[in-house]
Amino acid sequence: MQYWMFMLILATPLWGYLAKQTNVGLKEDILNNSAFAEVKERALNVVKTGFNAGDGYGEVWIRDYNTFIELSAEVFDAKELEENLLVFFRLQGEDGNIIDGFIPQEKAVATPGGYTYIYSDLEPNYCGHKNTVETDHESSLIQAVYKYIDISGRKGFLDIKVGDWSVAERMEMAMNFLMTDRWSEKYGLIYGATTADWGDVQHCHPWGVYITDCTHYCIDIYDNAMMIIALDNMMELVPRARAKWQKVRNGLAKNCMEQLWDSQNQKFVPHIYLDKSPFPSDFNEDEIFYHGGTAVAIEAGLLNKDQINNSLATMIENVKASSAASIGLTLFPPYPEWAFENKGMYPYGYQNGGDWTWFGGRMIQQLVRYGFVSEAYQEIQPMTDRVVVNEGFFEWYTVDNKPEGSGTFRGSAGVLYKAIGMLEDWAQKN
Repeated sequence: MQYWMFMLILATPLWGYLAKQTNVGLKEDILNNSAFAEVKERALNVVKTGFNAGDGYGEVWIRDYNTFIELSAEVFDAKELEENLLVFFRLQGEDGNIIDGFIPQEKAVATPGGYTYIYSDLEPNYCGHKNTVETDHESSLIQAVYKYIDISGRKGFLDIKVGDWSVAERMEMAMNFLMTDRWSEKYGLIYGATTADWGDVQHCHPWGVYITDCTHYCIDIYDNAMMIIALDNMMELVPRARAKWQKVRNGLAKNCMEQLWDSQNQKFVPHIYLDKSPFPSDFNEDEIFYHGGTAVAIEAGLLNKDQINNSLATMIENVKASSAASIGLTLFPPYPEWAFENKGMYPYGYQNGGDWTWFGGRMIQQLVRYGFVSEAYQEIQPMTDRVVVNEGFFEWYTVDNKPEGSGTFRGSAGVLYKAIGMLEDWAQKN
């Protein structure tokens, strides 16, 4: 026997022992982390107070509700969660589109240049509005329905009639809207307006939430990954839908990796434009790394463990280069000052390089899911520590870790609570 083989055999039990000891230490660190206990308690207290996105908002938004409905289930009766979901279906458009958010009719004050409110005879108490530059509302609602049924066991919810159609039928109507009104035949993917990563503010117009004459349509990874997750959820809930939608789902996944994944640089390109880029030719948008869309792509099962590891390494490098606090950093490098008309979209502002736990927490969840537990524990701590320091769940943070926006942002509370739960679940089982 060669010497190196002999030494390897002798060393194998030692490596196993060391790995086991490392797991023991990690397990103890997770279960004894005092910040985790405080963050979970604060999260429960935050969701007890309502369903709107946070103290700066009057609406219940589906893209937010989708990320804290599981947490809300800890403190609200299932029927209350169900009613919120039904409001979205009652206000669904005839073409199948899903509204962005809803608000009590008496609080819907029309202002010049503000939201255009949507009403329906099916919903006497609320009206809605739709941010038309984004393409994740339909997918978010189906994901929220899936989570609701998973935690409540109320599969009969799918059979509830809303007008002439059941919830299950309306879910398919929502997906059909994306296939007819937001579908690119050329690329086999859905499209929306030019936004920053998962953001809902387009590059043109001082506000930027509605499709306008200046809109440049494009394809990104976030919207398509969200649709893949939604289709997986819908087919599990409604098995008969699989005959139609499995092929669509598989095509989306294939085209995401063929069209959007840059294998050489191990990243997703920000946008594929249906016509042309709104940005000047000397601006290389492809240098930008989208943190949020990458996290959701991992959730959709698009990346293997090596690609996840490479993505995480890039996120960590981006955090260091930007001096941000966490991998919730929206994107890096940020778009230049001139790229967005909305004044809040300055470099490292809001969705243009702000640090959002709302998406950073989702990346933590996926790290745990794919076995990167030590890395997840390390990267979650800046997020949980600032909840303790700032005594709340802020919407986003500047690169010097200063809190901005709503101080009771329920989406951040929801994703952090779930991420901590996944870490603790791993520690208890290992």
